[in-house]
Amino acid sequence: MDKQQTWEDTRTIPGTLTKQDIYDLLDARGIEYEAVEHPPVCSVEEADALAKLPFAEHEAKNFFLRDPKHREYYLVTVPDHKKVDLKRVQAELGSRRLSFASADDLAEKIGIYPGAVTPFAALNAEGGSIRVALDADFVRWGWIGCHPCSNTASVHLRVPELIALLGDAGHEVEVVEL
Repeated sequence: MDKQQTWEDTRTIPGTLTKQDIYDLLDARGIEYEAVEHPPVCSVEEADALAKLPFAEHEAKNFFLRDPKHREYYLVTVPDHKKVDLKRVQAELGSRRLSFASADDLAEKIGIYPGAVTPFAALNAEGGSIRVALDADFVRWGWIGCHPCSNTASVHLRVPELIALLGDAGHEVEVVEL
């Protein structure tokens, strides 16, 4: 896929949430947020190359991980410039060895493609079918910036509201020190 195209431009997964669906959901729940449209980004480096977002200090990067037997899946969100040690993640989550899930796993389990992974993608999964972990820095800051199921925008919202939204969908958010 051309990096200048979003997965929405080239592929769709029936029944999954779009960027507009996320905006509509936030509006319907009365959740205050700021959305910024931008060219597609698939990495922290590409996001850094853009003009700074007004909430860049709260931006997230996300990992979709799996155990060796493909039984447990984890959506892990950390501050965008934080170095992540998978052994530390494993220890914090009480998991066996973890590795990155494949693009097929992303599409099948959370209805998203590489470059657009976000905590909002958990809303595409059946409640409790994946584990969602959020770095404690976000809780301390009170804010998070992440994609709205599309890598062509970023949304800034309060962390307690994101946690409540995911909890209402059946995904208990584990706050971890990474």
